[in-house]
Amino acid sequence: MTEVQKKNKKLKRERKINITVYLVLRFLVILCMVDQAMKGNWHSVALCFLTLILFTLPTIVSRTFKVKLPATLEIIIYLFIFAAEILGEIQNFYGIFKHWDTMLHTLNGFLSAAIGFSLIDILNRVERFHIKMTPVFVSLVAFCFSMTIGVLWEFCEFTIDKSLDYDMQKDRIVEKISSNKLDTNNESDPITIDNINKTEIYSNNSTKVTTIEGGYLDIGLIDTMKDLMVNFIGAVVFSILGFLYIKDRDEYKFIERFIPSFKKFQEE
Repeated sequence: MTEVQKKNKKLKRERKINITVYLVLRFLVILCMVDQAMKGNWHSVALCFLTLILFTLPTIVSRTFKVKLPATLEIIIYLFIFAAEILGEIQNFYGIFKHWDTMLHTLNGFLSAAIGFSLIDILNRVERFHIKMTPVFVSLVAFCFSMTIGVLWEFCEFTIDKSLDYDMQKDRIVEKISSNKLDTNNESDPITIDNINKTEIYSNNSTKVTTIEGGYLDIGLIDTMKDLMVNFIGAVVFSILGFLYIKDRDEYKFIERFIPSFKKFQEE
């Protein structure tokens, strides 16, 4: 068997696996949609519908912008969407598994860096664009691209929470706060309250007192900073791998499994 035949056989096998994963996940989403519709959870039904639309994005992007997505990357994208929307939101994996959100944001940082890396690397290798960047600079751009995507997503979460009264920036209970708003002398010195075991909230619109047991409610700040930190880790990991890949493309050829390429701009 020639090398070309081996390559074609490998591509067919990867394509078969890709299609299988895609169809299985779509089937599971449709089952979830039917189940949520029977329960009258129309918000979850909408999320299922959104998930089905998101599943079509890799194909739309590939055909519209002449982008070739490696089979491994495409499968990871499908699994990421399923894990975030169906498992995370509808099945409440964000609440059941403590680090579910952390895992997804870390992966997002890694994948976003891969996309940013591919955008610069392909231009760096095509003579017509006259761009010659050092491996360090290409990796730095990939890192900055990933962090920008992470920040924009946090903006999105904040906007949705404030406009629709959602809780995408997950609140959490803390037992210690430090704030200069607690300084009654107006000297702007931070006052610390430790070992908080209960918080009571009084509203002008209701006589009901809301009690938060176990501490004070942090409204999304810790979650946002944690998401950006793990996005940072994912971006750094891929940026380092991208740097090594540019230095020795044969030794680190496995990185190509995560890097989109442009059919329109072949290396010259």
